[in-house]
Amino acid sequence: HACKQLCRDGRLVPGAGASEMELAVQIRKYADSCPGLDQYAIRSFGKALEFVPRILAENAGLDAAVVLAGLSAAHANGNAMAGVDIEGGLNGSSLSSTNEDGTTVGILNDNAVVDILSTKLSAFRLAIDAALTVLKVDQIIMSKPARAGGR
Repeated sequence: HACKQLCRDGRLVPGAGASEMELAVQIRKYADSCPGLDQYAIRSFGKALEFVPRILAENAGLDAAVVLAGLSAAHANGNAMAGVDIEGGLNGSSLSSTNEDGTTVGILNDNAVVDILSTKLSAFRLAIDAALTVLKVDQIIMSKPARAGGR
């Protein structure tokens, strides 16, 4: 299936959670420019995108909070390619510290991992559709008046 998708559309995006983290950082920046309650919803959507790097870090045995903080800082500093290094923390060093060169363990700065763009787009569409469906159902439930006596 991956070969078929690449033949249709050969565009690639940074992998190892880099795309999701970059989107999360950009959405948080956008949320800061929005007034009122919309800001909280937008910020929560951005935070939800951090699930991929978090799961990658946890499955690699890394401290997910440290990795997410390092990734967020790397992306905020303009390194859009920074991803989760699932092998970097397995060399016996402390998983929640920094290396001798000052880089955070678990952060892949020279990211050679790539994902297929069409696969990412499909996943995002499905996730957004599911979230919108839940919101619509919730809105329908909340709009119905409560009946006395449960009838």
